[in-house]
Amino acid sequence: MRWAKALNFTGGTDLNQGKIIKVSGPLVVASGMQKANIQDICRVGELGLIGEIIEMRHDEASIQVYEETSGISPGEPVITTGSPLSVELGPGLISQMFDGIQRPLERFKKVTNSDFLIRGVELPNLDREQTWSFVPRASIGDSVQAGDIVGTVQETHVVEHRILVPFKVAGKLIKIEAGDYKVEDIVYEIEQADGTVYQGTLMQKWPVRKGRPFAKKLIPEEPLVTGQRVIDTFFPVTKGGAAAVPGPFGAGKTVVQHQIAKFANVDIVIYVGCGERGNEMTDVLNEFPELIDPATGQSIMERTVLIANTSNMPVAAREASIYTGITIAEYFRDMGYSVAIMADSTSRWAEALREMSGRLEEMPGDEGYPAYLGSRIAEYYERAGRVVTLGQQEREGTITAIGAVSPPGGDISEPVTQNTLRIVKVFWGLDAPLAQRRHFPAINWLSSYSLYLDEIGQYIDKREKMSWAEKVTRAMNILQKESELEEIVRLVGIDSLSERDRLTMNTAKMIREDYLQQNAFDTVDTYTSFRKQVAMLSNILLFDTEAYQSLELGAYLSEIMSGTEELRDRIARSKFIAEKSIEEIEALAESIKATLHDIVAQGGMTDERD
Repeated sequence: MRWAKALNFTGGTDLNQGKIIKVSGPLVVASGMQKANIQDICRVGELGLIGEIIEMRHDEASIQVYEETSGISPGEPVITTGSPLSVELGPGLISQMFDGIQRPLERFKKVTNSDFLIRGVELPNLDREQTWSFVPRASIGDSVQAGDIVGTVQETHVVEHRILVPFKVAGKLIKIEAGDYKVEDIVYEIEQADGTVYQGTLMQKWPVRKGRPFAKKLIPEEPLVTGQRVIDTFFPVTKGGAAAVPGPFGAGKTVVQHQIAKFANVDIVIYVGCGERGNEMTDVLNEFPELIDPATGQSIMERTVLIANTSNMPVAAREASIYTGITIAEYFRDMGYSVAIMADSTSRWAEALREMSGRLEEMPGDEGYPAYLGSRIAEYYERAGRVVTLGQQEREGTITAIGAVSPPGGDISEPVTQNTLRIVKVFWGLDAPLAQRRHFPAINWLSSYSLYLDEIGQYIDKREKMSWAEKVTRAMNILQKESELEEIVRLVGIDSLSERDRLTMNTAKMIREDYLQQNAFDTVDTYTSFRKQVAMLSNILLFDTEAYQSLELGAYLSEIMSGTEELRDRIARSKFIAEKSIEEIEALAESIKATLHDIVAQGGMTDERD
């Protein structure tokens, strides 16, 4: 048994060895496991499949197996490793694609010469052969503690990988040297208070189900700028916040998450494809390397980690995938980086929980989900946040968690959506009718919300010295007014509305079609900087203000609409003006004022506003 030797186990007399007595899909029950612990990783059967103990009853362990169990039979051996499911954290994470338990898929393919996961194959999570150039940031004799940066490795053109002193290690640095090292080579040594010497490498391990410690949690306040106008304007999320994207099939959940992963103003992106279709992960693999990050000028993949556990991969590994993702996110947070983690979708993760719970014969909760569904979802989202990291350098790091939810039939009253909304503070509700009208992103502006809106408005107003919060409030009021007026129009027709109300309907249409609607596949419209968003929305609101004042001065709505047709077309085409030409959009403000002043003057009225 080659896997037993790799784990330093010999023969069948080891106290940590049991035997299989039951196999039920990905659930295996083994007896003789009295020395094992909950969450221990096991090697199951003659093939040595990877599994995790999720329940203990007397000497019987229920094991969640992360690989296909066909062909496994009762009587085969089970050996525990004595350690929980852990990820390897070190240089070599960025630009890689892993499966739900951090097996490197590209290297796995090369080693096995197969496009599929071959069972029982052992492969280190991080490449043991690649060398990294280590540059010390601390000196011999320095006093260091957990979380301190002892040196750096330039992992990609964009990411400087900071080598941290592991948790529970502190003392005096007695050896450190620059050079080229592999991840398992000893790079530095620390003499601890008890006289023992800790030998540090470029790599450390951490159990995925345990949150990495930090010094202090802070209130998040800086906005996560995504480049998506409907999100950044009406439903923003902070760096360190949490958001949910529920929606029916075809409403655009995955595209929204792809857009945020591509363009959000964060340092690191972790994208977890959790139970989604394989072609969606293929799109990510094909698109991301070709996309240029507007902030760095480098490929998006230079700051991205992909975790793929698609719908045709073992269901048990799907349950582990988001824990793997959030642990890697915490590691980069501890370096002082801003991290965004996308989970697409947590509904598929919850379905894996439900399947394993059913096989364990646990008492089901709502719709068959386990009773602990809410607490598991909360555990995940609570690991997001803005923190002061461990160490003497007083760094700040953030994790922003954005989870897609796929409620059956778009029914957001189902348990996964409701338990998620109890935790997160931002709800981007995708709407099937909007998607059917080809309005994307199909985020319903009347049902969605962000509990960070006031804080972010104050942050932007103070930092940018502008009344952005006031503009956002006014634009939303116009959209809400339009919803009320549509009820009247459906009952008695648009002719029953006053000219002012019809102007409001026109302005709302401009906000919806010229501002909120955004084409993810247009090279210019796919991303809108905050400065461009301010210019576009300001022009629409200025048009509404000037048009209303023109009505007050005696102009007719028909005159205003006919006289501003070209102007409104220029406002509508603003979204297709490149970022380098934002001045053209900002210059429209003077044209708006001049055009409407001329309309009033031609009507024989005196403009008394100046």
